Amino acid sequence: MSFEPSSRIPRLPGNASRPGKPSDSRGDGFAGGCISLIVLLIEVPVAFLLGLTSVIRGWGRVDEQTAAPPMDWVPVLWLGGFTLGVLVIAMLFLYSAHPFAGAVQLLVAAIALCFTIAVWQHQYERAHPRPLPTRAGISPSGHVTDR
Repeated sequence: MSFEPSSRIPRLPGNASRPGKPSDSRGDGFAGGCISLIVLLIEVPVAFLLGLTSVIRGWGRVDEQTAAPPMDWVPVLWLGGFTLGVLVIAMLFLYSAHPFAGAVQLLVAAIALCFTIAVWQHQYERAHPRPLPTRAGISPSGHVTDR
């Protein structure tokens, strides 16, 4: 039994007619960089407007209430929606063979997720304040209980 080299070299399905050229299944770096820059130029003003509206929204509140205010979910949901939108864009880029643009969008989504978690924590701490510490022997109403 002798071994005979085959003249047929296996090729990728979309690359059979051009044996010396790379496959077109991946986008080049320049196109990915340009797409990433364009999307970032759109996302930065949107993120700035989200932050600005969250800050302006909090200015009109009275902080001297006797009870803790309820948790404000609007900034958390806005930032969460922005994060989800960036993740969808990242998945579309990765699916359409633009790995650089997809990686940049995943990085932006991670940063947006950190901001979303920080805003949630701030709102949670504002809605659930820590109780005031009491000294031994003094009741919360200010009366001495035992001498």
